Parts: sequence; C-alpha cells; structure tokens
Amino acid sequence: MRKTQILNSLENSWERNDILLKIKNGLDTDEIVNEFLNENKIQIEELNTLLREEDIELLNQVEQLSNCEARLINEISNLNYIKKNENNPKIDKEKISLTNTFQTNKISSFMINWSNKFVVIALLTISAIALSKQAWA
Repeated sequence: MRKTQILNSLENSWERNDILLKIKNGLDTDEIVNEFLNENKIQIEELNTLLREEDIELLNQVEQLSNCEARLINEISNLNYIKKNENNPKIDKEKISLTNTFQTNKISSFMINWSNKFVVIALLTISAIALSKQAWA
C-alpha cells in the first residue's frame, strides 16, 4: 500500500464528527488517540516503514503547527468566554453545543476543511517517534 493510500485511509478513519461525539460523551483525548492507534496499528506501522527522514521532519513541523493552532483556538475560546460572561452571567448549555458551534462558526468550518490531514499526520508523527524510540532502545 502506498503512502498516499494509507494516509487517505487513516484520514477516513479519523471522522471528526465521531471524535466530537466521543468528546461530548466524556472520553479523554488520550483514550481517543489510543483507540485510533490500536484500530489502525497495521496501517500506521506500514506507513512508518515508508517514511523518509524528510517526511519525519515534516511531521515534526506539522505537529508544531497543530500545537500552535490548538493554542490559538484556546485563546480565541477564552476571549469569547470572557466576553459572554461579562454580557450574560448565565450560560445556556444548549447554545454552546459543539455541533452547533462548528456549523455556524466560520473559523471552525475553515479549520475542519483543511486541518483534518494535519491531525492525522500529527498522530502519525507521535506514533513514528514512539516506534523509532522503541527500535533504538
């Protein structure tokens, strides 16, 4: 299986709506990632054998980009929370539903459209690093 095929397959396995539902149901992000890694172990190991040194460097850069995006989202979320708290001390939980927020928020829909591959690559980076550390140990 070629790298592109594996990446496409992994991207299809990482269904964002399912992940959001798991988060809403209280699953920890570590549990979600571990479940994904276990379910796609064979493909991830095969992809790891196909990665070149340049690919690993790119994965590290994508991981940094994903961390930067997460921090930006956190900062924006904190600003919105502070503004809402100042204007309305009571928060209606139905209005803050994750699915409603992602459907109406232009920034979120933009992030969904292009960052899906970055998330999968970041997960693959983590896996590749862990596997390479095990191999060198």
